[in-house]
Formats: sequence, C-alpha cells, structure tokens
Amino acid sequence: MPLPAHVPVLIAGGGPVGLTLAALLAEYGIASLTVEADDDYCSGSRAICISRRSQEILSWAGADKPLTATGLAWTGGRSYFRDREVLHFEMPHDPLQRYAPMVNIQQYSIEEYAHQAMQRHPDLAALQWSARVAGLRADADGVTVEIDAEGRRQTVRADWLIACDGGRSTVREAMGLKLEGMQYEGRYVIVDIEQASSRPVERLAWFDPPSNPGSTLLMHRQPGNVWRVDYQIRDDEDPEEAVKPENVLPRVQSHLDMIGETAPWKPLWISVYNAKCLTLAQYRHGRVLFAGDAGHLVPIFGVRGLNSGLDDAGNLAWKLAWVLQGQAPDSLLDSYSVERVHATRQNLAYGAKSTEFMAPPDFGFRLMREAALRLALVDEQVRPLINPRQSAPISYDTSPLNLQDGAPQAGWAAAPGQPAPDARLQEGATPRYLSENFGRGFVVLALAPSAAQARELEALAAATQTAPQPLRIVRIGADGWDDAHGQLRQRHGGTDGAITLIRPDGYVLGRWSAPDIAQLRAALAPYYPSIAQPTIQKGQA
Repeated sequence: MPLPAHVPVLIAGGGPVGLTLAALLAEYGIASLTVEADDDYCSGSRAICISRRSQEILSWAGADKPLTATGLAWTGGRSYFRDREVLHFEMPHDPLQRYAPMVNIQQYSIEEYAHQAMQRHPDLAALQWSARVAGLRADADGVTVEIDAEGRRQTVRADWLIACDGGRSTVREAMGLKLEGMQYEGRYVIVDIEQASSRPVERLAWFDPPSNPGSTLLMHRQPGNVWRVDYQIRDDEDPEEAVKPENVLPRVQSHLDMIGETAPWKPLWISVYNAKCLTLAQYRHGRVLFAGDAGHLVPIFGVRGLNSGLDDAGNLAWKLAWVLQGQAPDSLLDSYSVERVHATRQNLAYGAKSTEFMAPPDFGFRLMREAALRLALVDEQVRPLINPRQSAPISYDTSPLNLQDGAPQAGWAAAPGQPAPDARLQEGATPRYLSENFGRGFVVLALAPSAAQARELEALAAATQTAPQPLRIVRIGADGWDDAHGQLRQRHGGTDGAITLIRPDGYVLGRWSAPDIAQLRAALAPYYPSIAQPTIQKGQA
C-alpha cells in the first residue's frame, strides 16, 4: 500500500516514544503517520522501569490499564556491598495513590500498549513497519521526506516531522546535528533470563559481590518470570567476547547460586551497554522536532531514559495539537524545546552522579565509592550517599509559559512550572483523582469557589465549548468533588476561593489566591482565542 502524499505529522521511529506520541496526538484529533524501520516491536527488555509520571502520561492515551495489570509494581530497593546489605530505600508512596512509584515491564510491552492505543483511532494514527527515512528537505512550511518502504522509495510531505528514531537517529544525521556531552567507558552486559522466583519486586544492587568480584550487578524482576540482570565488565574485556553465552551464563549462574535462586533457568536475550550523557542543544529546528533518544541519551541508572522520552511526548503532543488546530501560534513549540532541554540537563546531572557511583570512571571515583560503601556498613548516616535517586518529574521553573505566582504563600509544590500534585478525591461515592482530568484541555482547579465565582468559571468554560479541547472546571467543595482525604488542600496549599490553572500535560501554568475573571481570561486567551474578549450579553451593548 503506498504511503500518503501528505500528512500533518510524520513521526520517524515507532519505538515507545514515537508510538505514545502518535496515540496522544490522535486523542487530540491530530492525524499522524509513524514509520518504523523494524518489522515488529523491539526484542529484549531494554527500558524496564516505568515511573508514576509515565504511567499517568500513558493513561492519557488509554494505555495504562494493560500496563498496571501486567507490570510488577515496586516501591523500593536494596543495595549490598559484597554480601552485606548497606541500603534499604523506599520511594514516597501511599495506598491512596493512583499509580505505584515504579512498575517493571519490558519495553516491548510498552510499545504494544501504545500501538493498541493508536488503534483506537484508525482514521488518525497510522503505523508503517519496515519503513525508514532516507532523506529530507525542510522549508518554512513543512518537510519533504524520502522514505524507503514497500521495496521502493516514496515521498511524503509533512507539516511537521518528529524525530523519535533513537540514539542513531537518521533524521538527526540527515540534518547534520550532533549530540553534545560525554560518554563513559564502563560497559554493562544486560541479560534477560527466565526463572521462577518468589522474591519481592524491588531494585537489587550488589557492589563487588563474591559471585562476580570487582563488578557491580543489578537485578529487577519482570513479568513472565523474567529476571533482568545487568553486570559491569572489566575495562580490559572485549565487549564482543563479553556477550557470548559461554562467558555470560557462568557469571549469571554464579550470582544465582550466591543469592539462593535455585530454580531452572534459561537465557532469553543478551546485549551490552555503556552510559552516555548527551543532548542536542535544542529540540526544535524549524518544522523538525526531536524527542526521546533522538534528542538526548541519558544513563540507565535512575531510570530516566524512557521516562524522559515519554515526558517529551506528553509535553509536545498538546502543544503541536494547539498549533495545528489554530489555537496557538507555532512559537508555542519553542517552549517545548526550552522546557525539555532543561529537563534533560537536570536528568543528565543526576544520571552522571549515579553513573560515577555505579560505574566509576577512574581510580579516584572507585576509591571514594569503596570508602562510602565501607562506611555504610557501620554508619547509617552515610547510607543516603549511595541512594540511586530514581527518576522524578522535572519542574519547569524558568519556562516562558509560567505566569507570575499569585499565591506564593501556598508553598512550592503547586507553584507555576511544577507538576500539579495528584490527589485522591470523591465524586459522590466514586473515588476520583485530580490527574484524571489531564491530557485533554486546560483545567481550572477551583477550591471552594463562591457562587458568583462558580458562575463566572462556568461561563468561561462555556465560551470554549467550540474549541477542539474545551476548558475543564474542577470544583472542590459544595456541588463539586470532595477532598475527602484532605490531600488536595495539603498538597496545593490553597484556601477557599483559590484558583489553579493547569496545562493539558498536568503542569501548573498559574495560581491565584482570589483572582478576578479578567485575570483568568488573560491567562487563557493565548490558548483559547474565543475568550480573548468577554462575551457581550443581549441588552449590554
């Protein structure tokens, strides 16, 4: 079947980021074509830990239910120096939260669930396997892309091209762009094995274990009785030799013997990895935008790689939809680059620290790590130094979209540029979550509004009903949702009459202790042209 001659959005790369972006765009009513060089989902576990934020983003596309049904949730982990425990950490969580802090699941499952979400909109989201970008020409109005598919070269004209084609991005290479940063020399062998186990699901790490002296070894349980094992190889080992089964399997067996996992097992997948801290300087280049590994490569330690790519998709989808639907100028996409480059630099800073501990780049780092581990055996105060610092949502403190804070006394957690804290609420007898409202239009969160304020808000929302994604009003209090557990007031710090304006991607745009309607109209006008001017009622002219 020939490819279409024109598409609003062409996505290069059908991995988890590209497929999630296509599914999100379809939810916003935007048509896209995704081209993927491979003929199926990826092989091997690859990215395995899905954060709470990523689960929320996948929920906007309807891909969260199979993830939470299949994935293995976890809240903490343990680290060992040789054969003695030196750290037991717990990530913040409570039983009322919508999602677990982390879920272990193989990357190919995320690809499958995102693809299934795309298929809910077959008229909007198309995927072409075994198709790769062969060249492109960008101009002020779009991008002409040469694609090798169906055994021949075809040309597709796109209004926007999104590069989600991974660390070896063809789009990036065709545009002559280079990633900047550093690459570490330390290499890890990655192994998936199938073995039944009754161990709790938690992140396990060993430093210099007796089973593999001098190495660092990580283990995560995966669905389907799969263990993911990562272990560091010596600097003088040949990576091609290191991944041969005859060299891998004895090292895995030695460790399984040490920890008492005696069930029969078999290898499923073997690969090799080394940490990279690399990024493009900007993710927008005219009508071409970059997301995921095509724009940045983040170390696996702290699980920021795929999670940051999904955050790229969540940030970009609503902005691209607003531009394509005429709700905002294309300058809105500049903020995608500003915010996500900022996020990458934060992730790289944390990832570099984790890498320097997990795979020390030189003798000095190795010496400091061993000193910290030895001290951690006898001094609990040292143990936080070896905490792996898992991925967390990034704050966009300097985003050009942020509005001046109109309620600084409410605290930092829900300030402009912060991800809006979720809260367990009640709608009658039905449990609800604030985050259920994200991934669509803008959200006005109104805390115990007065009757007059409630009428003004409803009138404001009514003025957006013809927009592709209308404004949503979430009222807390009388005639609205009930903050039954007190989480919303605690986390948002608001008083009666307070208003928080939340972007479609769940980030706070602005907040006020007691705004007037003119302030809200001014804040929303760049995104909802229909409310730029107040509606003149009959008899007022």
